[in-house]
Amino acid sequence: MSVASAKYQSEYLTVSEPTVYSPSELKSEDMLINIGPQHPSTHGVLRLEVLTDGEVIKDVIPHMGYLHRCFEKHAESVPFNQAIPFVDRLDYVAAMNSEHAWAMGIEKMLGIENDIPKRVEYIRVLVAELNRIASHFIAIGTYGLDIGAATPFLWLFRDRETIMRMLEWASGARMLYNYIWVGGLFYDLPVGFEERCAEFTAYLRPKLKELQDIIIDNHIFINRTANVGVLPLQMAVNYGCTGPVLRGSGLKYDLRRVDAYSVYPELDFEVIVGEGKVGTVGDCWDRNYVRVQECWESLKIIDQCLEKLTKEHKRDRDFDPQAVVPKKIRPKAMDFYCRAENPKGELGFFFKTDGKSDIPLRAKARACSFNNLSVLAELSKGWMIADLMAIMGSIDVVMGEVDR
Repeated sequence: MSVASAKYQSEYLTVSEPTVYSPSELKSEDMLINIGPQHPSTHGVLRLEVLTDGEVIKDVIPHMGYLHRCFEKHAESVPFNQAIPFVDRLDYVAAMNSEHAWAMGIEKMLGIENDIPKRVEYIRVLVAELNRIASHFIAIGTYGLDIGAATPFLWLFRDRETIMRMLEWASGARMLYNYIWVGGLFYDLPVGFEERCAEFTAYLRPKLKELQDIIIDNHIFINRTANVGVLPLQMAVNYGCTGPVLRGSGLKYDLRRVDAYSVYPELDFEVIVGEGKVGTVGDCWDRNYVRVQECWESLKIIDQCLEKLTKEHKRDRDFDPQAVVPKKIRPKAMDFYCRAENPKGELGFFFKTDGKSDIPLRAKARACSFNNLSVLAELSKGWMIADLMAIMGSIDVVMGEVDR
């Protein structure tokens, strides 16, 4: 062997013993990472300031302020009935539900809630439940996209499009409807709406079953979401979480039952809660499970409304959906709070009036997305960055409500 070969083997081919470091000798350095607002999983308008140790999350600070809706100040500058287009833009994927809450609150202030015709009430619930399904379809579809599944997103948006066209048919607007008015509705349902709606519910039932098979019961989806981002019930209550985020933690709290508003007491439906079927109660899987099951319950409600509208409270050529709409909205001087069950939780409105004007002195929105988002830091600590996207998506926030 040549001298050069021997030197090469001694320097490069000899396996040396690995150096073993004790934990006290290992050094770590915290990193501050900005995720969003350009990140697809933050949906364009939310920035998460994430403190990490490698891939492990130590803290998350959500930063809002990229929409600047100024909802409250808009509502304090126009009469109550003219603020409905601004209400539409809070949770802009569930505008009918937001309008319903606003209109009911003002009707209660005026003392006319018992004067609303039954046909109007059933139409309100019908369009609100259609919008609830459309909202949940966005939540579930974009959630699948956030963690790597594109097909469910396309399927759900295909079926959501049918709902959007039906609501546009009824209101004249595609997404921001201004349909539910104080004291009534903009229009009665168009002729043939009930029949087409019944056809849609019959079509959607097998599609929902496919949705459960391809997402909720999919073992890859379960591995990504089960036991991840567990929200204990007490923590959910302390943070003021509502909607599927709260019910996913096991509490049967649904304002449609608790407050029994509109015609919901006359309808048969169940309040769905997380049960920890594949993981821990209150995890990411449970929150999505609640949304899917609520779509089934909304279909039940829609079918019952259609039956009432076609048999008991039928279409009448003399029916005026604006018959109870007040000419002037001037409630007594009071502080008043009203609330309703939106797809994302409790949407509440606080009003302060002076009894002299039809413009509120103070209007304040209790936005469910804001409260639900506040618990993100607690859910994310100790998880990996990839899990943060799964946790964030499971909360289902709409930033029009958060930065209102």
